[in-house]
Amino acid sequence: MEEKICFSTADILLPKGNPDKFAVIACDQFTSEPDYWEKVKEFTKGYNSSLELILPEIYLSDDNTADINRINGNMRQYLKNGVFKEIKDSFVFVQRVQSDGVLRQGIIGKIDLKDFTYHAGGDGEIRSTEKTVLERIPPRAKIRENAPIELPHVMLLFDDKEDSIMKYLTENKNNFDSLYDFDLFGGSGSILGYRVCAEFAQRVKDMLSDIKKENAGLLFCVGDGNHSLAAAKSIYEKSGRESDRYALAEIVNIHSPAINFEPIYRVLFGVNPKSVMDEFVSFCAERGGKYSHTFKCVYKGGDEEITVNSDFTLPVAALQDFLDTKKADIKIDYIHGIESTRKIAASDDDTLGFIFDGMKKEDLFRAVIKDGSLPRKTFSLGHALDKRFYLEARRIG
Repeated sequence: MEEKICFSTADILLPKGNPDKFAVIACDQFTSEPDYWEKVKEFTKGYNSSLELILPEIYLSDDNTADINRINGNMRQYLKNGVFKEIKDSFVFVQRVQSDGVLRQGIIGKIDLKDFTYHAGGDGEIRSTEKTVLERIPPRAKIRENAPIELPHVMLLFDDKEDSIMKYLTENKNNFDSLYDFDLFGGSGSILGYRVCAEFAQRVKDMLSDIKKENAGLLFCVGDGNHSLAAAKSIYEKSGRESDRYALAEIVNIHSPAINFEPIYRVLFGVNPKSVMDEFVSFCAERGGKYSHTFKCVYKGGDEEITVNSDFTLPVAALQDFLDTKKADIKIDYIHGIESTRKIAASDDDTLGFIFDGMKKEDLFRAVIKDGSLPRKTFSLGHALDKRFYLEARRIG
């Protein structure tokens, strides 16, 4: 009897024209860099674009009702105006050349949310890699609950040491129809997509089934989009509707040379940098621990290192433990990239950035199986420019 897995083909929507104008980077990027998003607005002006279908987090406010209503209206209008073509019952085999020239290959299909666990210690086929912040779910659910389509930036990682699945698709790509091939905005590389029909998709599912058995029932770890998936799951749990049961995602082999775990740095606003650094050192000294961690602290006119001891094996865990005691008093942003962190931290006298070493990707599946989840915002998959772009979509309402 064939073993069911949580990943399957989908009816996928793609823009009919100007995919380079339609594709926009994930909404949670460049959250403290308005210049980037202003350039996106200028680049896409006058074209059908996913920018009109998403809410970049830089524009989030206490009440986004008007923005959400506008976005849902745009989605309905795009469907009515025939902006999309529909690719039935397929995977999309994606070849993304990143900003550094390295090839990243992925497969886009739909996952079964019944098999997704976002609570620590869960045993689903798909598991969160970071602690899910429950208060972050309702705002994302509000964006999704009345949307007629979804445009995901979710990326899931699977553990294929021999890279057998991507090799199989590469060897057979001459049998696939080309769907798109273009350069991405802002130096983010290029992207090429192929339609993988049911015949070849079944072989992919068979290989994924074997991988699941080797990892004690764990098939996917969430790389990007954990809270978006948690929001989708919460909607399904509330409604029980079959139409809410699935979500579109891209799956990528964690052993791909293009997959690098980059730390997500912390920048604090409205603080006295020296005072916070001293507080952090004292906080850790009071608790002690056998693991030594070094942080580079950057601020306007300053750049210095501090070292603390902690019982946490990861530097980010030691820092987040401290910041959790401060979050009610200060604003914290989570920044991708050392240069962006330095630039933002140097912008004001009351701003402080923390730079530190990240975890190794080889440790991810073992850590999730053993510990359940990691501290939130532990790692990012590569540089900000190499994040997923909104391109593929799916009807959900």
